[in-house]
Amino acid sequence: MSQKNSTFQDYIELSKPRISFFCILMTAGGVILAPGNIDFLSFIMTLFGTSLSVASANTFNMIYERKTDKLMRRTRYRPLATGRLKVFNAVIFATALGVSSIFLLAIYVNILTASLAFIAIFAYSLIYTPLKYKTPLALVIGAFPGAMPPLLGWTAVTNKVDLPGLVLFGVLFAWQMPHFIAIAIYHKEDYTKAGIKVVSAIRGDHVAKIQAVLWTIVLIGISVLLVPLQVGGLIYLGFSVILGVWFLRLSIIGLKRDVLPNWPRKFFLASLVYLPVLVLGLVADRFIWMLIGK
Repeated sequence: MSQKNSTFQDYIELSKPRISFFCILMTAGGVILAPGNIDFLSFIMTLFGTSLSVASANTFNMIYERKTDKLMRRTRYRPLATGRLKVFNAVIFATALGVSSIFLLAIYVNILTASLAFIAIFAYSLIYTPLKYKTPLALVIGAFPGAMPPLLGWTAVTNKVDLPGLVLFGVLFAWQMPHFIAIAIYHKEDYTKAGIKVVSAIRGDHVAKIQAVLWTIVLIGISVLLVPLQVGGLIYLGFSVILGVWFLRLSIIGLKRDVLPNWPRKFFLASLVYLPVLVLGLVADRFIWMLIGK
């Protein structure tokens, strides 16, 4: 592999492409579910601008954590942790991504969506990331910018923050809690070495698992709210109830004393199934009712 290709891949890694791709899907879901129309160029710029904002926030996060990343097995080979990229170059890259994101969203979508993207970058980079080393509550705070993608998609169409858009935001917000709690339990030793305050390290695995169960219940409740708000119909309701019962059952299994040690990883993987299928149910519900003329 040439040096040029290697450097290019390092910059891509800074943006955490898997997370960025996931956020693009959630943004697209927000666009599809929002009432009203959006032209093709605005739709593409919504997805592109959102992906740039997520990449910017992720890069700033890696810049801040470059020293502690060296202490954790899963992050010690990141470009800044190994010194493959210079910090100054990463700062320029992150800034360029963020400015480009805000510019594109403001020009081709609307000022509201651009403003929300800016708030997400700021909150994730300058509030959530430093707080990770001070309090486990950072997870809750970080979930706010993390839940922004579907709301960005919604506001791109409606140009307003209303209750259905906030509920979509709430679904992603609540989903992040059990998702990251599972990660925190699975990688507890790494987080402890790096000095990152997670519930599993501060208050123990059992307390973390109880929180995962409670947040899963909250997630189910918020997801069902989309039905009376007419974002989803009966088909979606079936999806959300079945998925919710399955996901809640898995979270409760974690409370058992004789639970297998690989439960956190299984629960984490289940969370990666839960959200895309839930969104698929929403989108399928919307198109089916459109086809039958209701």
